[in-house]
Amino acid sequence: MNRNTIIELFKEGMKFSAGHFTIFSETERENLHGHNFNVYVSINADILENGMCFDYGIYKDRIMNLCKKFNEIFIIPRLSKYLKIEEDEKYVYIYFNNEKMSFLKRDVLLLDIENATLEEFSRIFVDELTKNKQELELFRINEINVKVFSGPGQCANYKWSKF
Repeated sequence: MNRNTIIELFKEGMKFSAGHFTIFSETERENLHGHNFNVYVSINADILENGMCFDYGIYKDRIMNLCKKFNEIFIIPRLSKYLKIEEDEKYVYIYFNNEKMSFLKRDVLLLDIENATLEEFSRIFVDELTKNKQELELFRINEINVKVFSGPGQCANYKWSKF
């Protein structure tokens, strides 16, 4: 008999505070601002013969490590077609619609995303949790959902499924 369950992870340490701006078009963007983001993960997996799925502490650690990487930083979307990004030894310069923004390198994180949005952040978490395909098979994981919240009642959900 095949049994499965959903493990839900929504721990206190699964959060990050980051700055960003959303780009709406080649001439319109939000002002620089930040959020206290929270991360929720659900993992659909088969229950094994020992009455458990897997050691989900492995996934809690990965989520919290990614949250630490994103914490207290300004996130810049490296793949945006509307931004030009230059760097020197100390600064990152961003050009958008004839505006130039300067940041200390230590204060920014250049991510391979098109826009600094909840949609992209939730995808990054799913990509991190699903990169080891052998592990997913070994743990008999069927589906992983990640929700990233920018505040109460506002989130994006990204899902990976083996089916």
